[in-house]
Amino acid sequence: MPVAGELKEALECAAGDGTAVEPDYPLAEWTTLRAGGRADFFAEPESEAGLAALLATCRERGTPVTLLGRGSNFLPLDSGVRGLTMRLSREPFTGIEPDGPRLRCGAGAKLKHVAAEAKRSCLAGMEFLEGIPGSLGGGLRMNAGAMGSELFDIVESVRLMDPDGMVFEMPAESIEVAYRSCPLLKNQIALGAVLKGEPDTAEAIAARMAEFAERRWGSQPKARSAGCVFKNPETIPAGKLVDELGLKGASEGGAMVSEEHGNFIVNNGGATADDVLRLIGHIREQALAERGIELQTEVQIIGGEEARGD
Repeated sequence: MPVAGELKEALECAAGDGTAVEPDYPLAEWTTLRAGGRADFFAEPESEAGLAALLATCRERGTPVTLLGRGSNFLPLDSGVRGLTMRLSREPFTGIEPDGPRLRCGAGAKLKHVAAEAKRSCLAGMEFLEGIPGSLGGGLRMNAGAMGSELFDIVESVRLMDPDGMVFEMPAESIEVAYRSCPLLKNQIALGAVLKGEPDTAEAIAARMAEFAERRWGSQPKARSAGCVFKNPETIPAGKLVDELGLKGASEGGAMVSEEHGNFIVNNGGATADDVLRLIGHIREQALAERGIELQTEVQIIGGEEARGD
């Protein structure tokens, strides 16, 4: 039996919950930029036990594991992503349950659904999540933010799984976070979190959400993108810097710097990950040469050049 077929069978057997493992899977369709290569294997676990079993099997075989959220801040290299790529999108990972002033949310829950449930539950403080096109798990890993707020501002606790499949919970105050970063989640998998809001009327919450939406769509492109490409330097917002460098509209292949916002790269049609990376490199080089600023990417670039097993 070919290596790929044998590993697919071993992973599906280990999960034991009906999880399907797909070989040579195109990841571009799971990215908001619609660009990038293929995963050696792709799975959406049907249960926490299945997820733990998949991790164990990959560890035993030395198979790399990558977790993908909703693909909104994620670019797989054209050369592909080695090992098993997983997405926590099945029902056990997507629940949102009101609990007094709190919402108990699975890592696979869409942030816009969290914001909508907070409004229904008359809980304020989560309005900014409506405009972030990702999942809670991805948002936790990135400490996602918008409109002056960050996700960990409203997190009370996080439920996690370590690489050995052990599940545990940590209060938010014991988790180190920074601007667009949560180092803990580089090695641990977020299964869910408890978010805390403040009581308010649905009308007041809806008004703030409408205000945020108006501000967002007045400045951000509607074309396919991966969200903000660069972290904001201390001295100037990245979008303003790109604008001042005269790079709005600059392009490489099918990738172009948005005319609406300099910190967005959009897919103008048929863009490859390599197109995007060349454009990122050009912007970084010019920012360093002309302003002495080293731009750091916010978008998560994954993959490698290792030969894919067949």
